[in-house]
Amino acid sequence: MPEYLIAFNDEWVPDHTGEELREKAAVVRALVAEMKAAGVLVFTGGVDDAAPVFSVDASSGTPVFTDGPFAETDEHLGGFAVVDVADEEAARLWAGRIAVACGWPQEVRRFRLPMNRQ
Repeated sequence: MPEYLIAFNDEWVPDHTGEELREKAAVVRALVAEMKAAGVLVFTGGVDDAAPVFSVDASSGTPVFTDGPFAETDEHLGGFAVVDVADEEAARLWAGRIAVACGWPQEVRRFRLPMNRQ
């Protein structure tokens, strides 16, 4: 079955009070439990805003690490889920459920079939 990345951009998330975030977290936890029970959830997570951000470039043949994101951008990954579903319709269903639970937009992309599964 194809795997899809369902992700959101941190700038898409409106400001929330602590109480609003706790309420959303409870709804999202219930949805994640439902996705696990349905056997579609591969992995889900959010990025740690307090952790260092760095990039690596090995185009010279040797890895060179630098602080900060690779490209200048106002967009930053906020969180994501990887689902293993039958088709695009199922990916849309779960992405819609996630968007409703979170209350902000989601982007959906299908992974390429790994070379060992072709």
